[in-house]
Amino acid sequence: MVLELIKTVHQELKDKLSALEGTIKRDIQFIEIKNKISVAIGMRRTGKTHLMLHKIEELLSQGVSLSRILYIDFEDDRLLPLDKNKLANILDDFYSLYPENHQQICYLFLDEIQVIPDWALVIRRFYNSKNVRLFLSGSSAKLLSKEIATQLRGRSIPTEVFPFSFHEYLKMKKIILPVKPYGKKEKDILGEQLYNYLREGGFPGVVGESKMNQIRILQEYLEVVLFRDIIERYNITNISVIKYMIISLLKNNATNFTVNKFYNDLKSQGFVVGRSSVYDYLSYIEDAYLIFTVPLYSESIRKVQSNPKKIYAIDNGMVNANTFNLNKNNGHALENAVFLDLRRRGDTIFYYVTNEGYEVDFLARSLQGELFLYQVAYEINDEKTKIRETRALHAAENELGIKGIIITKDNYLEWALNDAFFS
Repeated sequence: MVLELIKTVHQELKDKLSALEGTIKRDIQFIEIKNKISVAIGMRRTGKTHLMLHKIEELLSQGVSLSRILYIDFEDDRLLPLDKNKLANILDDFYSLYPENHQQICYLFLDEIQVIPDWALVIRRFYNSKNVRLFLSGSSAKLLSKEIATQLRGRSIPTEVFPFSFHEYLKMKKIILPVKPYGKKEKDILGEQLYNYLREGGFPGVVGESKMNQIRILQEYLEVVLFRDIIERYNITNISVIKYMIISLLKNNATNFTVNKFYNDLKSQGFVVGRSSVYDYLSYIEDAYLIFTVPLYSESIRKVQSNPKKIYAIDNGMVNANTFNLNKNNGHALENAVFLDLRRRGDTIFYYVTNEGYEVDFLARSLQGELFLYQVAYEINDEKTKIRETRALHAAENELGIKGIIITKDNYLEWALNDAFFS
């Protein structure tokens, strides 16, 4: 039975690869290091499967035979029920189907592997016993932290997959970037696209759809994540509370959040829930890549723990489709976009409060260890706003000895479309 299934999915892989024609190649790719398992992690529908398929396409173009490649989607209902023994049988039968693979390097692409209990035990065995390159994906930050860090013990390297960046969004819309420096015409065109991007977001399945379809699709995405990656995964029974929490977090993206304040809000709304459950729910929502929390930067651990965290969302389109705000906050949307850009780049992110109480949106440390300050304002046309934003940034620069920049809708185009971001 398993052998026949492998033959079937192998044939279906050819169809999946054919369907890639006309799709854009992402600016991201698997991080590959010798003797490391490559893992793609991110929310559902962000493009992890396409990342795998593009890698398979690349291998085929290099002359690797399709018989040396196995792609399995573990959310395929034909594989149910799933456990670690079923996983082991599938991989063993792949080698039985192509015995010559025992003598050559093979490439295993295992999509949404987090649904299999104790999957890492089987993966570790194949990693240790076969000449194999492993590419895994999962819709859970636990893959990045607990499960991978403990069970694979340093054998893996993660790649986070987010919805389209603004640069990828423009590629998807088939808008060719003009040559820098941008003139008035080019800035107007890009500025209009940025305005649209901050509203519809960058989920690959949404870009280019009608506004009505965008809302329907993004609401469905949220429902699937809620039930598959949170409620089912953690056996949550207080569904109304976690639904209310998710919508509240999305609605208040790019703002401060404390569990105690939210817990009191829940009580005032008549919800019955323990304070510890609220902490758990927040971690589950983060684990599913719906929401991210950013801590205060301070050398005092106590100060970090006692101060609010800032909340950011996976996608501005997800926020707009699932919340009801008559007045769209362009500043929060741009700030959320900058946060996601910094995460795509791999930065470690904090926010900073000066000695006089002025807040700077981001203090980011790059993979190279460089520190930089970012203050985000959609526009600073009036003098009052300009004074407020520059005062906070200059105070932080002086206190930390770090350079900073104010990012607005105008210079975001230069900043986000910088070659360093997607080369």
